[in-house]
Amino acid sequence: MTTVRIAGLGKRFGATVALDDVELNLGTGLTGFLGPNGAGKTTLLRCLATALHPDRGRLDVLGLDPAIAQQRTALRRRLGYLPQHPGLYPNFTAFALLDYVAVLKELTDRRERHREVRRVLEEVGLSDRAGVKVRNLSGGMRQRVALAQALLRNPDLLILDEPTVGLDPEQRMGFRALISRLGEHHTVLLSTHQTEDVGALCERVIVMRDGRAVFDGTPPALAALADDRVWLSARPPDGSRTYWRTTDGRYRTLGERPDGGEPTEPSIEDGYLTLLGPVTTGAQR
Repeated sequence: MTTVRIAGLGKRFGATVALDDVELNLGTGLTGFLGPNGAGKTTLLRCLATALHPDRGRLDVLGLDPAIAQQRTALRRRLGYLPQHPGLYPNFTAFALLDYVAVLKELTDRRERHREVRRVLEEVGLSDRAGVKVRNLSGGMRQRVALAQALLRNPDLLILDEPTVGLDPEQRMGFRALISRLGEHHTVLLSTHQTEDVGALCERVIVMRDGRAVFDGTPPALAALADDRVWLSARPPDGSRTYWRTTDGRYRTLGERPDGGEPTEPSIEDGYLTLLGPVTTGAQR
């Protein structure tokens, strides 16, 4: 079921083109957005979250037009948004901060509102930190508070921009479990630089570059772009910087076959790098 329609969306910041005639239809489930810095991911999500107005094009989000003030207000009641750099009041406790956001989201009944705040704290594993001030929480815990505010009122559309920043492996596993459950019945849009999160969670992945969607398909289809492009060899390849030494002492190369190279299965990251062009940074990871 299509819940978001994006038609000819464009946005500029001065001379910089952030979005260039983006055309997408999105539906229930988890969709991951990948792309280098400046590709337009955050700008697109901010438009969908009604935090930014596009210069041209049309949006239909949950059957509503955010360009119309009344419909934009109705849409905000039905979406949850975790921005890339969430602003959290450091002197509020986790509970008080979420209670304040819940008031802004028009949960006016105190008992119902507090029940909802306790629910989202439980969802993100912070029930035992409810009374701790935000400034005294770890970076990962602050990120989970930011996620909790996006979950208030069980939104039909959940927009998450770099949601796993600062999370340790255990916290990331909990995040994946939570988001995968939400994606069963809701539209979840996830922008990240973590290709492994997209591969683990999303049934659809969109790669953006220069304000355009240059790939739209499944994670396996993205990985398949690197078929016959990934090799394992006993020695590092000559003249290549797109390799690293693996834990078993062999060298994994993306690109042309090195001497003695044996083909190996590509990952979603390999497909992503193949799509966007050669790696120009350091050889080893």
